Amino acid sequence: MTGLERWRLILGEPASRHTGQLPDDARGRDAALDWLYGRDPELSRRDVRRGGAEESALTAVDWLDDIHRLFPKETVERLERDAVERYGITEVVTDPAVLERIEPNAALLRAVLRTKHLMNPSVLAMARRIVAAVVAELVRKLAREVRQSFTGTRSRRRTAFKQARNFDFHGTIRANLGHYQPDQRRVLIEQPRFHSRTRRHLDRWQLVLVVDQSGSMAGSVIHSAVTAACLWGLPGLKTHLIAFDTTVVDLTSDVTDPVELLMKVQLGGGTDIARAVSYAAGLVENPRRAIVAVVTDFYEGGDEQRLIRAVRGMVEQGTHVLGLAALDEDANPHYDRDLAQRLANVGAHVGAMTPGQLAEFVAERLG
Repeated sequence: MTGLERWRLILGEPASRHTGQLPDDARGRDAALDWLYGRDPELSRRDVRRGGAEESALTAVDWLDDIHRLFPKETVERLERDAVERYGITEVVTDPAVLERIEPNAALLRAVLRTKHLMNPSVLAMARRIVAAVVAELVRKLAREVRQSFTGTRSRRRTAFKQARNFDFHGTIRANLGHYQPDQRRVLIEQPRFHSRTRRHLDRWQLVLVVDQSGSMAGSVIHSAVTAACLWGLPGLKTHLIAFDTTVVDLTSDVTDPVELLMKVQLGGGTDIARAVSYAAGLVENPRRAIVAVVTDFYEGGDEQRLIRAVRGMVEQGTHVLGLAALDEDANPHYDRDLAQRLANVGAHVGAMTPGQLAEFVAERLG
């Protein structure tokens, strides 16, 4: 494909007067792209005219077949994600004929969670295939990170086993000060030092994951469920999972089956963080050996003062309170910074973490 043809596919039909018509092998790609992106309202606002006034004869099933035939896998995943998340083409995840063909991925899992209330039982059963496939991959990946975090706590004994996470920075600097080069202001490292790790008796700790299930938090809900499943049953750790909107649902009994757990989650609705945090506080058995991680965007629909009092009370008793604006692979936070700062002011640790980073935080406390 020439560069001119690529630009024609990117710019659409209006560019054909400058680029010429597409060859036969590219017309199918153009039709598939136009079926999706031709519905963008921005086109009409810019007075961009479509090639014809008639409705496209393509159905979601036809379009899905076409893109799998015409585009590479990475492009297909992007097109499917845009269809669901950008243009709300819900038949991509509610039409059984489409579900039979579709390749499971994280964007489609989020779409299933948002639209499963529209599905009849037979379609819902098919949608579970997407949920199960994506969750299995997430569990496989996160379980490896959890194992690395819980392989033992660092000791002060040296080891010849070189692993980045066990690097002894201060010991390395001390051991190599004789190689300092004043003119370059550098220390040449000839003898890197590493800590060993040792297993020891773990006193019982609690982790209470409190997860906002409003519509914007779908990614965090998914990764919270997977994180809880991977942490469940670790020696010395008792894990709880709480979901909330304006009500609070204790999902701890389903933690061992994250697929079933996610199928029970109801995304959307309001947000009462204070109620959820108060519930979590009531679960804490030993405040000085408890971590309460609240995963939310901090847009409180309930009583902000009650929330701040509850967080302050737990912190004063010695509980580690984490306010996480994200808990997914990217950890790109979007949150109410004003309320987050007020919670930080009373002692909460506020920020964004990936599931692996949360596992490391828990491991450090247990160690």
